[in-house]
Amino acid sequence: MKVNMRQMKLLAPAKVNLFLNVVGKRPDGYHDLLSLMSCVSLYDVLTVTFGPPYSSVVCSHKDVPEDDTNLAAKAAALFLRRLGKKVHLKIKIDKSIPVAAGLGGGSSDAAAMLTGMNSNLNFPFSKSQLMSMAEELGADVPFFIISKPCIAQGIGYKLKVCNNLDPMSVVLVNPGFEVSTAEVYRKFKLSLTKCKKVYNLSTFADREFNVLEDLCNDLETVTINDFPEIETVKEELLKQGAAGALMSGSGPTVFGLFFKRAEAKKAFNELSKKEGWKTYLAELLV
Repeated sequence: MKVNMRQMKLLAPAKVNLFLNVVGKRPDGYHDLLSLMSCVSLYDVLTVTFGPPYSSVVCSHKDVPEDDTNLAAKAAALFLRRLGKKVHLKIKIDKSIPVAAGLGGGSSDAAAMLTGMNSNLNFPFSKSQLMSMAEELGADVPFFIISKPCIAQGIGYKLKVCNNLDPMSVVLVNPGFEVSTAEVYRKFKLSLTKCKKVYNLSTFADREFNVLEDLCNDLETVTINDFPEIETVKEELLKQGAAGALMSGSGPTVFGLFFKRAEAKKAFNELSKKEGWKTYLAELLV
């Protein structure tokens, strides 16, 4: 296979956890989860150039590594290694998704690299082969390969597409600080679980998701204990008319769901005035 000098642009969407139940802790130290995830229309943009004199990665965000530890660079290296080709790439990442924010930006960048390169190089790998590579890169990466609302089980590799989500507008508010996912899970105790209802992998595949009843995140208690401002963000979103508000992942980003775009836009305009908060208007990608 000959790889010519060419360039491609890739969109990598953020995600929100509409439901996140920590089921238990595994012998390997990871936690088993049951989570309902959906992509939202907030994107990183990756520009990939094939065939420069040497490989490089640059990013618009100062905290994202610009070496071979970058997750998008890791994805490209893994893809090319499996392909058996040595090709230099320049990867430029324009970050819109906040970093260490519970929105899966790094994982989405990695998945975009895998699917983008597969498409650009005439699909040398099947979907299942891409999913296998994604599992080597991180727990959320397989979800972004599917890029549809999914119920995830285990550490995130067991996925079932959920077709029962209604389109909704989303206002995302990042309080302006980062949270360590590893630290949140280290502090988490099963006795702190908030999601009292019993769900399983088929729950949201068999019925519609109820914003008023089903929004829940077991990790909120831990993160809010260290960062009380997250609770303030939730209260502000509800005050602005959100049907429901929840922290995504391990935080600190909080999202509010709105049935009407006009109401979401009004809330976005108001919350954008808050000093130190980064506010985004998006849609669930259902």
